[in-house]
Amino acid sequence: MSMREAIAAYVHDGDTVSLEGFTHLIPTAAGHEIIRQGRRNLTVVRMTADIVVDQMLAGGCVSKLVSSFVGNSSAGSLGELRRRIEHKVPEPLEFEEYSHYGMVCRYLAGAQRLPFYPLRSYAGSGLTSVNDGIRKVVSPYPAPDGGEEHVYVVPPVNPDVTIVHAQRADRAGNTQIWGLTGIQAEAVFAAERAVVVVEEIVDDEVVRSDPNRTVIPAHAVDAVVVCPRGAHPSFAQGYYDRDNAFYRAWSHISKDSARLRGWLAEWVYGTRDHEEYVARLGEAFWADLAVGDAWSLPVNYGRRL
Repeated sequence: MSMREAIAAYVHDGDTVSLEGFTHLIPTAAGHEIIRQGRRNLTVVRMTADIVVDQMLAGGCVSKLVSSFVGNSSAGSLGELRRRIEHKVPEPLEFEEYSHYGMVCRYLAGAQRLPFYPLRSYAGSGLTSVNDGIRKVVSPYPAPDGGEEHVYVVPPVNPDVTIVHAQRADRAGNTQIWGLTGIQAEAVFAAERAVVVVEEIVDDEVVRSDPNRTVIPAHAVDAVVVCPRGAHPSFAQGYYDRDNAFYRAWSHISKDSARLRGWLAEWVYGTRDHEEYVARLGEAFWADLAVGDAWSLPVNYGRRL
């Protein structure tokens, strides 16, 4: 599908939408299309809420955020998110906060259709006082000393739709990722619907030649969208580098509400699609983000003679 078709078909007002990609392969172009189509009252689930979430907030798309980290990826703050949480301007944002691993466990529980997932890392944490979704249960097994053991648990998350970005897929949706991976596969399996955005579609033989890179199998995918450079300003290993200048600039853009809305007017509402966004930046800009070759050595998987 085109990005426009996929968002129209699979993202609806009031949905819970997961956007995953950890520093790498962030589905920014999908977030922009959600803004263009004017989706409202979304619950956004993203382990590391960053620039794309800030932009969707400014676009009026998000009423609730579920996340474990909010910030401009080591380059500063998210101005729109801070206005919503700290000052309730222009309206309040419901924020449900977990740790990184707490979010991982929520996806694991959702993907496996479990009622909860146990973890130890909340012992002594202040998060339990601000999030009543983090609870404590008695282990059904005795502790080493024979007594009761109490374990923290988190609930599953089952998004209406998960959207991820990846390097490549075949036409069936077998999706391959390399480099820095996150929780994409679990987020896809946890969801009712899944949209995979890729840098390119490749022939079946390419995927079959290196099956261990297939992180998401076709049967879990509802739509494949080809969108080159669709992760900008994040990076796609082997395709283009991270746009660090944009990350640094974003803190200044988002700090000023009027300037942020001006940016949206020019770069999101003012472009028909991501292809126009890419073209407007210009080839000289993309040449600065070009990456050199670093080929992996061949692997002999072997076959019957």
